[in-house]
Amino acid sequence: MGRTARAHAVPYLLVLPAVLVIALVLGYPMYRLIGLSFQHYALAEIISHKTTWIGLSNYRTIFTDAQFWTILQRTVEFTAFNVGATMVIGTAIAMLLRNVSGWVKVLVNTAMVFVWATPVVVAVTVWQWLVDQQSGVLNYLLTHVLHVGNFERHDWFENPLSGFGIISALVVWGALPFVVITLYAGISQIPHELEEAARVDGATNWGVFRNVVYPIVKPLFLIVTSLSVIWDFGVFNQVYIMLNARPTADYYLMSIYSYQESFGVGQYGRGAAIAMVTVVILIVAAFFYIRQLLRIGEIK
Repeated sequence: MGRTARAHAVPYLLVLPAVLVIALVLGYPMYRLIGLSFQHYALAEIISHKTTWIGLSNYRTIFTDAQFWTILQRTVEFTAFNVGATMVIGTAIAMLLRNVSGWVKVLVNTAMVFVWATPVVVAVTVWQWLVDQQSGVLNYLLTHVLHVGNFERHDWFENPLSGFGIISALVVWGALPFVVITLYAGISQIPHELEEAARVDGATNWGVFRNVVYPIVKPLFLIVTSLSVIWDFGVFNQVYIMLNARPTADYYLMSIYSYQESFGVGQYGRGAAIAMVTVVILIVAAFFYIRQLLRIGEIK
């Protein structure tokens, strides 16, 4: 093996241990999930330990179900909104961090780390208290402090639109630390001379970001966006726990739908098929972003 071949092989050898661990941890569950999606597997099959191979029947059932397409559309819209809000707010905060004093940076970064380190269950519990119908802090602030209306005993989850607004706020809040810290690490490496030169040429703040900052850190934006899409498309805990483990059909996302079909009505094969569709969608999304990275030469 020549020196050039060895140099090209080094990155793959470095990631090989992680790939092997992931393959061992996820390989068998994925194999079982794929097999289960082609079987009729319900409560009777669990008791008898016998399954019936039904081929693509589970997939035909879900693809001909109008509810599936409604939930898929809702999940895509939910993901698009959350990822968009996360990226816009996160980018704005990362840009602002470049122009504040040192102690403010430390304070903001510390707060971000605490948010990132908070377990999802704990975070959802705190948000449940904030929007509680009986004694929620949000209802009290809106009614007695800000005087924007009467929100006494207001149930935010009675209307799916406001309910998903609360859930989206929780998801974005939890995702911001990773986005802000990652983007700030990249943006802070851009020489100030480039921005100053653009401003001398008459560029506005938006022009500086669009023509100087974004092209340089575009690979970082693609990575963060792709990870956000994967995470937000598979959101489960924020919805399930926030609604006290009793989400109605109006709050079904793909993850909730798969869980309900499996453990709610005992159709494990159908639930596995829904989960496989979700996995395929995420693989396609990941492939798109990897291809973009390859095109701009960040991965060779």
